[in-house]
Amino acid sequence: MALARRLMGDPHGPADDHSGGLITAPKRYELFAALAFLGRRRAVFDRLVARAGITAGDRVLDIGCGTGYLTRRAAAVAGSVVGVDPSINVIEYARRKSPPTCVFHVAEGRRVPEEDASFDVAVSSLALHHIEPGQRADTFAEIFRLLCPGGRLLIADFRPPSGALGNRFVGAVAGHAMQHTQVEDHAPAITAAGFTVVGEGDLRPFLHYVRALVQ
Repeated sequence: MALARRLMGDPHGPADDHSGGLITAPKRYELFAALAFLGRRRAVFDRLVARAGITAGDRVLDIGCGTGYLTRRAAAVAGSVVGVDPSINVIEYARRKSPPTCVFHVAEGRRVPEEDASFDVAVSSLALHHIEPGQRADTFAEIFRLLCPGGRLLIADFRPPSGALGNRFVGAVAGHAMQHTQVEDHAPAITAAGFTVVGEGDLRPFLHYVRALVQ
């Protein structure tokens, strides 16, 4: 777990509540992410933007935006995006690296300082496993509140490798939360918040996504 702690930048390391804890070392995280995606990070995140159905003029929310990478890729299509993350360090980094069309809040996903039905689309990438399990239902309920009727949701999270060796490697590098991410639980939790799930799928090298609508 020592390597995971260094990557996170949190002196206490990933949380022991089966969540990934806060990312507090954004530059270190960005380097790790670039290596993990094997040079395909931009292509993968642009595919997430496409699968979310984001178009020009959409009001977009990025939950657990971290360093703002997906926020910026979505803004390149939509024009403007609001990113939310509880880590002050990554939000400060995201603000420095992003254009003025990206607005960021230091806030938890279950308490977003925006009005009801403020957004057409909500997205989230590699963030759900950082949220404490007991807070995930509240986060989905908050996203439901923030989306307008007909609003779209796309959640993408890490799919752990099925092999024992690969799974142990993930645990050593990235911590317990990523090693044991239960992506099959995401769709039922999203449905329980009031959404209609309209699709699921995998994106190489290691993402699983769920698409849903407010109906």
